[in-house]
Amino acid sequence: MKNQYVVSVIIILLVGVWMLMPRSAESTNERLTDTPRVVVAIPEGQTSSESLEILTVRAARIGPQSYVEQVRVRGRTQASRHVQVRAEEPGRIVSEPIPRGSRVSQGDILCEIAVDNRQSNLLEALSRREQAEFEYEASLDLQERGLQSDVVVAQLKTALESSKAAISRAELALEKTKILAPFNGIVETRTVEIGDLLNAGTICASVLDDTPMLLVGLVPEQDVSGIQVGARVTGKLLSGEYVEGTVNYLARAADAISRSYRVEIEVDPIYENLREGITVELMVATRDIQAHLIPSSALTLNDSGAIAVKTIDQNNLVSSHIIEIIGDNTSQLNPGIWVTGLNGSVNLITLGQEIVFPGQTVESNFDWDN
Repeated sequence: MKNQYVVSVIIILLVGVWMLMPRSAESTNERLTDTPRVVVAIPEGQTSSESLEILTVRAARIGPQSYVEQVRVRGRTQASRHVQVRAEEPGRIVSEPIPRGSRVSQGDILCEIAVDNRQSNLLEALSRREQAEFEYEASLDLQERGLQSDVVVAQLKTALESSKAAISRAELALEKTKILAPFNGIVETRTVEIGDLLNAGTICASVLDDTPMLLVGLVPEQDVSGIQVGARVTGKLLSGEYVEGTVNYLARAADAISRSYRVEIEVDPIYENLREGITVELMVATRDIQAHLIPSSALTLNDSGAIAVKTIDQNNLVSSHIIEIIGDNTSQLNPGIWVTGLNGSVNLITLGQEIVFPGQTVESNFDWDN
C-alpha cells in the first residue's frame, strides 16, 4: 500500500509541473497555421488544388429560364361516353347479339327482336290511309257542288291525318325491332342471349366510346384559379407510360364533400388502347414563369432552417438566398430542380457550400462574367 501512495504522489507532482510549464506563442501559432485559411471557388469540372491550406468550393453560372408551372392532380382514365343501350319495344331476341369486346360503328345492330304483328299493323295502317284519302277527296268534290257540309269534310280530314299518324307509329315500332349502336365504340357488356324476352327498357348491351379517352381528376380549390381550358397536361400511368392531352372541361361548382373541382383532359389521338379506370398522375400546366434549374447538391439550410442556396457576387462575397422548389427535371441529360427566389444570372455554389458563410470573401480563378 505504501508503494501505491508513493506512485500516486509522483504522478500528481508530474501533472502539476506540466501544467505550470510556460509555453511559447510560437508553438501556438504553429497549431493555428494548421487550419486552412484560403477558400477558392473553381468552375465545375476544373481540378482542385492539392494544397492543405486551400479550401475549394465549386460554382457554376446559372441563368433564369422559362418554366411552365404545373399542378399535380391524382386522377383516372375514363371513356368519353359509356351508355347502356335499352330496348324501346318488347319482343323476343331472334338473332345472336353482338359479342362483348367487338368494335362497332354507329348504326350497327346490337340486338334484334321479332317483328311479330308489327308488319301487319303497318299494312293495316296503309290500307286505312288509302280509304281515308278516297273518302276525303270524294267529300271535297261533293262540297264544291254544295252536296256536302263543312262538318263532314272536317271529320274526314281528321280521319285521314289519323291514318297517317298510325302509319308513322307502325313504321317506328318496326324500326325499333333492331337495337342499334348509338356511336362508334366497343361493346363492353352483353346482358341478353338469343331467345330471351325483352321488355321495354331492358338493357341489350353497353357501348363504350374510347376515342378519345379522358383523364379526369379533382383539382384543389387553392390551385383551380391557375388552370384554364386548353392547357396542356401530361399524365403518368401506373405502368410508367406517359400520355398527353388538353383540358377540355373545368367545373364551375366544387364537389360538396372534397371542395375540389372536376377537370377533364382529352387525350391526344396518338395514344391508343387506353383502358378505362387506370390510375393516373396528372401534371396540369398553369402559368409560365422565370425560374432557375439548379443541381440538388446546391441546396442547404440557413440559420433559420429554411431551404437556401449560396452564391458568389461580383465582389467575391458569399451570399445566402432563400429559395422555393417548384418542380424537378428528370431528364438524364440535364437533371436538377426548378427553384424561384434568385434574381437574374447568379454564380451558384454547387459543392462545398457548407464550408463558407454569408459575407465571407472567396478567391475565384475564372471570369464570372463569361
